[in-house]
Amino acid sequence: MQHSSKLPFVGTTIFSVMSALAAKHNAINLSQGFPNFKSDQKLIDLVNKAMNSGYNQYAPMRGHLELRNAISKKYELVYGASYHPETEIIVTAGATQAIFTIISTFIKPNDEVIVFKPAYDSYEPNVELNGGIPIPVQLNASNGYKVDWKLVKAKVNSRTKMIIINTPHNPSGSILSKEDMLQLQEITKNTNIIVLSDEVYEHMIYDGEKHQSACLFPDLKARSFVVSSFCKTFHNTGWRVGYCCAPKSLMDEFLKVHQFAVFGIHHPTQKGIADYMQSPEHYLKLPGFYQKKRDLFLNLMKDSRFRFTPAKGSYFQVLDYSQITQENDVDFAKRLTVENGVASIPMSVFNIDNADHKVLRFCFAKTEDTLKQAAEILCGL
Repeated sequence: MQHSSKLPFVGTTIFSVMSALAAKHNAINLSQGFPNFKSDQKLIDLVNKAMNSGYNQYAPMRGHLELRNAISKKYELVYGASYHPETEIIVTAGATQAIFTIISTFIKPNDEVIVFKPAYDSYEPNVELNGGIPIPVQLNASNGYKVDWKLVKAKVNSRTKMIIINTPHNPSGSILSKEDMLQLQEITKNTNIIVLSDEVYEHMIYDGEKHQSACLFPDLKARSFVVSSFCKTFHNTGWRVGYCCAPKSLMDEFLKVHQFAVFGIHHPTQKGIADYMQSPEHYLKLPGFYQKKRDLFLNLMKDSRFRFTPAKGSYFQVLDYSQITQENDVDFAKRLTVENGVASIPMSVFNIDNADHKVLRFCFAKTEDTLKQAAEILCGL
């Protein structure tokens, strides 16, 4: 039998490639974005308690109501924004499923979707699977990955159905400012454009900056899906529990696809997280927790030949290696893993035409010992 591929140009992700290479050569893995430390034992105990208390059958399709209530209260506390727990919040199988379902719900053949590059690698394949056309807008490494809003405005036309933003940004560690969000709001005003705001690193933002969620801007909130992730927030990426918030009119359409994609998410985990969120400090303390890790890593790297601007958000730090070698970043990342024992992610694979700016992405969501060992190797280059 022969079949034509719906994604003929998609191969194994760079994350899988670099993690496999790290495992093969016993390298320190700062490539894939996951913590190598345990999540809070209290949270684990609460999930186990939920299992032992009988929360083992199907959860409601929209998500466990106590968890949706906790999410709603979080948005009121952190952003002063209102999302109704019964109609405007849905729990998903990680943020990736939320993103896939949003795109699948609204993108039809020949719809255009603006994507900022470098971009998390699921956005464009999701658009293409649904017959849409990704419209890339490159962010420049030399100016801190800032958005050229004049270029964005020039890309918008009658076929533009969606704009995908990601703040704090993976892979660059940059953030969108209040002015950025106001520009986006102005560009999309009086249009039918949906904004997909990927905010999975919302609680990892540093140096006194404030996360500029789409829900803080009234016209943006009215057209936006805000996507987030408990897996990132609570250090358990393998649990695959995320959520999205949107106005009821958008969420009603989302639900039509969601029910046939996964229907319900792991029930005891939802119950455990709901109980854990009754103490807001469990997520409010995260900026300080991760800034200490970022600062430790950069302090260890200050005498190296890598150049950097401290990440403003996420748990990723971009390092410029142009004073070390002029190798292609993919080649250098592989050699660094095989010969030196530290795995990273080359940034060119996320850029338009694989543009190589001589930068690698490193994950600092690691123990102090891991960061110290990696930095010692990197400083020796």
